[in-house]
Amino acid sequence: MERVNQTNSVSEFILLGLSSRPEDQKPLFALFFIMYMVTLAGNLLIILAIRSDTQLQTPMYFFLSILSFIDICYTTTIVPKMLVNFLSEKKSISYAECMTQMYFFLAFANTESYLLAAMAIDRFVAICDPFHYVTIMSHRRCVLLLVFSCAISDLHSLLLVLLINRLTFCDSNVIPHFLCDINPLLKLSCSPTFVNEVVINTEGLITLVTPFICVIISYLRILIAVLKIPSAAGKRKAFSTCGSHLTMVTLFYGSIIYVYFRPLSSYTIKDRVATVIYTVLSSMLNPFIYSLRNKDMKRGMRKLMGRRGPRQHLCERTQQ
Repeated sequence: MERVNQTNSVSEFILLGLSSRPEDQKPLFALFFIMYMVTLAGNLLIILAIRSDTQLQTPMYFFLSILSFIDICYTTTIVPKMLVNFLSEKKSISYAECMTQMYFFLAFANTESYLLAAMAIDRFVAICDPFHYVTIMSHRRCVLLLVFSCAISDLHSLLLVLLINRLTFCDSNVIPHFLCDINPLLKLSCSPTFVNEVVINTEGLITLVTPFICVIISYLRILIAVLKIPSAAGKRKAFSTCGSHLTMVTLFYGSIIYVYFRPLSSYTIKDRVATVIYTVLSSMLNPFIYSLRNKDMKRGMRKLMGRRGPRQHLCERTQQ
C-alpha cells in the first residue's frame, strides 16, 4: 500500500478498480467498453425516438427521455476513467478530479432517484385518476418536478463533497474502488468522520429515502386501484404499464440500499459489484427494459429507424 509523506492531505489517489490482477485488466476493459457503447447508443436512441414521435410527447416519456440523458451523463462520469485505468500501470486520479467525479456521480445518482419517483407518481395519476391526468401532469408541473429533482440532488451532492473536502488523508491514498465514492474515502481518512457520518445518516438518509417512499406509496395506491378492476384483462393492462418502471426501481434501489444502508466497517468487494449494478448496468439496461416491453416505444423506434430508408429511396428515384 502506497504511503504518503504529507501530514495534511494527498494530491492524488490510487483507484484499485474491480481487480488488481494484471491478467484481468484487458478483459475488463473490453467488457466495460462494450457496456459503455451500448449505454450511449441505447439511451441516445430512446431520446431521439421520443423527441421525433409526436405520440410520445407525454409526461411519462418526457421523464424517460430525461432519465436516458441522465444515464448517459452518469456513466460518462465513471466509465471513461475506468477504461483509462484498466490500461494504465499507475491507476491515479488527482484530488481535484476525485472530488469533481464524486460531485457529479452523487448528483446524477440522486437525480435519477427523484426521476424514478416522478415516474411512479405519473403512473399513479394515470391509473388512479385518469380523467384529471392531463391537468395534474401538465408540462409545467413536469418541468417543475425536474427542476426540483436537479436542485435537491445538486445541493445534496455539494454538501457531501464539501464535508469530504474538510477531511485529511495522511496515511494512505489507495481507494479500494473503481471511483471516488463516500464510504471508501471515509474509511481512508485519518481525521474524525463523525460529522460526515451524522450528515449521511440524517440528511443523506432523508434525501435518498424520500423518493423511495414516494415510489412505495404510489405503487401501493396503484395496487389497491388495480385490484378493484373487475376484469383480468384490465388488471393485466394496468400492471403492464408499470412493469418496466418497477424493474428499474428494483435494480436501482436494491443495489443502493445494499451499498449505503450498512455499517461503514462492512464495506467489501461485494459493494463494488453492487455499485456497478446501479451505475453502469442499470444505465445500460434502461433502453432494453423500456423499449422491449413497451409497444409505444417499439413503434417510436421503428419510425426512427425507418425514416432514413424512404428518404434514401426517394433520392435514388429522383437521380434516376
